[in-house]
Amino acid sequence: MESNETLERRGSIFFSASADLPDSGTGDVKYPTLEKNPKVPTPEKKIELPIISVSRHRAQSESQQYADTECPLYQVDELFAMLRESESLDEQGDILQFLVASKGLDYNTDMLENGRVVTVRDLLKGLYEKACQQKMWGLVRHTAGMLGKRVEDLAKSVTDLLVRQKQITVGMPPNNEHTITAPLPESELRLLIHEAYGQDDSTAMLTQELLVYLAMFIRTEPHLFMEMLRLRIGLIIQVMATELSRTLICDGDEASEHLLNLSPFEMKNLLYHIISGKEFAISSGEYLNGTVVSSKCNQFGRGNFSIVSNKSSRISKKSHISLAADPVDDLIEPDRQGQWLRRRRLDGALNRVPRDFYPRVWIVLERCHGIDIAGKVLPQCLTQEMTPGELKFALAVETVLNTIPQPEYRQLIVEALMVLTLVAEYNVAPFLGGTIQIEYLVHRANELFLSDQMSCDGDATLCCAKPRDQRETTNTGGLLCGGAAYICQHFYDSAPSGAYGTMTYLTRAIAIYLDCVPKTGELECRIS
Repeated sequence: MESNETLERRGSIFFSASADLPDSGTGDVKYPTLEKNPKVPTPEKKIELPIISVSRHRAQSESQQYADTECPLYQVDELFAMLRESESLDEQGDILQFLVASKGLDYNTDMLENGRVVTVRDLLKGLYEKACQQKMWGLVRHTAGMLGKRVEDLAKSVTDLLVRQKQITVGMPPNNEHTITAPLPESELRLLIHEAYGQDDSTAMLTQELLVYLAMFIRTEPHLFMEMLRLRIGLIIQVMATELSRTLICDGDEASEHLLNLSPFEMKNLLYHIISGKEFAISSGEYLNGTVVSSKCNQFGRGNFSIVSNKSSRISKKSHISLAADPVDDLIEPDRQGQWLRRRRLDGALNRVPRDFYPRVWIVLERCHGIDIAGKVLPQCLTQEMTPGELKFALAVETVLNTIPQPEYRQLIVEALMVLTLVAEYNVAPFLGGTIQIEYLVHRANELFLSDQMSCDGDATLCCAKPRDQRETTNTGGLLCGGAAYICQHFYDSAPSGAYGTMTYLTRAIAIYLDCVPKTGELECRIS
């Protein structure tokens, strides 16, 4: 039987212990006894941390209550006293994070160890080693980010993705994404990633970790990345947090904390399930020094990674990644509502498109003056400059699609383009007209859907399927159902095919919009 440590190391990441750091000696850094040990009064101010998409969200400790950017000397002494007395590694991390932000890594602590001056960097390295020993993965990632560590083989992993014609973006969309199109040295990659995430050291380290996992997957299972031209790591992280929020039934901050505290083994599994499109669930079960991994068809246990019986008493809630091969599994509650919305969000975040999507768009572009998506126009002249299968053309289409920040809305745009390709392929008309407004087609299809919902008293009547003057909105002006880009969430959650499928309504919208489509007579229309 393999040990827990063996499984944690398999396929996981290893932060380079000495990367970009001076040698700090051997052994854990101990906090020397101070001459004075004053009782620290409770300050009135607190540290204002930046708002970030995925970060550590813990209950505020006493050390987090300091707020001055320029920390007075007497407060520094008090912080070091608190650091020496604190038994909580999380609280020690808060104290050191504040010291790094206000004084820097090389600040002299006036402490000595083995005759050598101890800096904040040394204390942080000691905390990092303790967090590794106790498998406090969120703290490991956070301290590694503050220390400027990098994942082993980061440059090789990025190169493996690039040589397989996958562009990479890091940072959170839509305003702070950095694109990697060529191999870079590890030091430059690390600086680029940390620049993209600003002060969010945890997410910067998580990005490095995910790049290594993605490279592992593309080397062993390249079919998972078919029709994916660009890997947007920031969106992938957001989707991972969203999936945890959905399955754990918690808010975004709590889901982000769960995500950052996943072990490397669990993180790799979660990423694999999202990339492969498999269902997974987070189950509540008895935690036995390991991870519960369950599947209806195949249940297994290795070492401390043990199976917990479905009939076990519920003792504590942990993050357990499980395969959902069949919805009747006792651990997994069937949740068909939201299935297609989730699928579109995943595909949109992964930039996954149907097979031969870009050559088909080329054919449509050849038969019109241009395609307008979110105010960006693909002109017809591109078909004269590039071939249908040319990577440069695919990148031009992808660049326009990436201006859409909502993944599910992006995927509806892709579906609308696919219906247009059917019109071109079946030669409904030799020429489709001027510049085609793709967003208009999607919104027209949504209106047709809402009209049918009012006629049949469907689920959408609870939110958007009402006369325009009776539709309610939120305080911020959004839809009551939370649908992105003013598209009803029930439309996002509709299957592509069927009488009430999205492609059926998109086909009807195209028939109304394009003058070249016959308006009378016999017209057979089958959507499969």
